[in-house]
Amino acid sequence: MQADLSPVIAATAQWLTRAFPAAGGALASALCEVQARQAVTVAAWLRYPTATDAALLGIVGPGGSARLDWVTGAGPDPGDGGHDGDPGDDGDPHAWRTWVDEVVASWAASLLGDPGLAARAVAALADGAHGTCSPAGFRRLVAPDDGDRSAAALLRHPDLLAPVADLHRHQLLDRLSPGRTLIA
Repeated sequence: MQADLSPVIAATAQWLTRAFPAAGGALASALCEVQARQAVTVAAWLRYPTATDAALLGIVGPGGSARLDWVTGAGPDPGDGGHDGDPGDDGDPHAWRTWVDEVVASWAASLLGDPGLAARAVAALADGAHGTCSPAGFRRLVAPDDGDRSAAALLRHPDLLAPVADLHRHQLLDRLSPGRTLIA
């Protein structure tokens, strides 16, 4: 089943690392990419917990990066009829952007900004069809060391992530704690 989510995981992780690039050279870029991919994998597995969910995503598609681009200042307001993630509509040569999932990106941003929330999310994966997951398999996400934090300073900065994380954070919190009460 992971293969069914591979295009979404790859594209969404790529979007995150382009929106919040590594601070440093090749090693920093690799560490940043690993952290983004781990966060996106956890978010995608939570969002699409069954083979049926993943199959439906393959049919309807993830939606693209248009709103995320707009929220981060990288593109026009999607309501203006501009960039909608479809490379054929506006000449965008980056077809991978059509595979970006806004909710998965938002959830991943929430996890990257809060290692405690990330640990809860990894623990919640045990309930899904993706098999048992140990926090060790997602160590760079749940327990980043100084090198991880330094390499992904922008990718883990809660204030910078807030516009993306806030888009769908409430859905992630509902997924992790069904029936919780919101305090206004």
